[in-house]
Amino acid sequence: MKKWAMVLVLFASLVLHGLPIQAAGSGYAVIDAQTGRLLEGVNPHAQLPIASLTKMWTALVVIENSSDLQEKVVISQQAVASEGSSIYLEVGDEWTIEELLYGLLLRSGNDAAYALAEHVGGSKEGFVHLMNEKALFYGLTNTNFDNPSGLHAETHLSSAYDTARMLQIAMKNPDFRRIASTKIYKGTVAWQNKHRLLHSDIGAVAGKTGYTKVAGRTLATYFEREQKKFVVVTINEGNDWNVHKSLAQKVDNGYEVVTLAKKGNYSLSGAKVKLNEPISLLLKREEVKQIQHVVHLSRNEASNTAIWHVFLQNRVIFSKRVERK
Repeated sequence: MKKWAMVLVLFASLVLHGLPIQAAGSGYAVIDAQTGRLLEGVNPHAQLPIASLTKMWTALVVIENSSDLQEKVVISQQAVASEGSSIYLEVGDEWTIEELLYGLLLRSGNDAAYALAEHVGGSKEGFVHLMNEKALFYGLTNTNFDNPSGLHAETHLSSAYDTARMLQIAMKNPDFRRIASTKIYKGTVAWQNKHRLLHSDIGAVAGKTGYTKVAGRTLATYFEREQKKFVVVTINEGNDWNVHKSLAQKVDNGYEVVTLAKKGNYSLSGAKVKLNEPISLLLKREEVKQIQHVVHLSRNEASNTAIWHVFLQNRVIFSKRVERK
């Protein structure tokens, strides 16, 4: 009985403090939103179902393949018949791409996902090809999409790290950022963003919720806390709201933004280069002493650019094209 009591006390302590309780088929990742570097994680590269976190990539692919977000989409029977969460589209209705994107990201509408996929990709299959093509382009090697919504399929998988990268990449797109960071949308309909942390004053800027019976609860959050910008993703974590707050606080306490090189002229690796803006990265205090700078020059002597690499423990964590003097 004493053993069981101790286990229950430990479990309660972990829940109260919002720490990740890892079970089989779960994982989490915290990445630097500037560099994509993994800061914290457990099973960060394990392939797992991510449920509706898929819709972040769906939204980015739609935006990047649409010339006008005010373009009309005619809702098909196939879109209306899609399983799972819905914004209750009706056959023959016309919605703009932008309206459907709000329904996709704020309310997680599977019907919106399929309507957008058919419109942009010509078919669900055509759109899924675009999704996988873009994932390959960005080096998301543990990711494969079978559908635009995140409904369970045996080969529809990603990892906590890849999914965090999806949000990092997508937030660089101004249209995605504008829509995903909206707390309350008031258009032809009124929707509140399902992501609870966006409505709290803890620096959560954007993100996405997800759930299926197989995937469990999944959650992605983009944080901006003072100068620190980072992404937290948990997969199959029942205590996800508290875990995200706890991990955000861990980054706050353990990492700081360090300016490694100021704007100006430098001589590195035998080359003279000009840095037009400072290099500032999210680092632990002990990591600062381990940083190394290397400039790679083009073999083409006529080239007026070079690549500035920042190494940490013999791994490149940041690269930037700079002007060669």
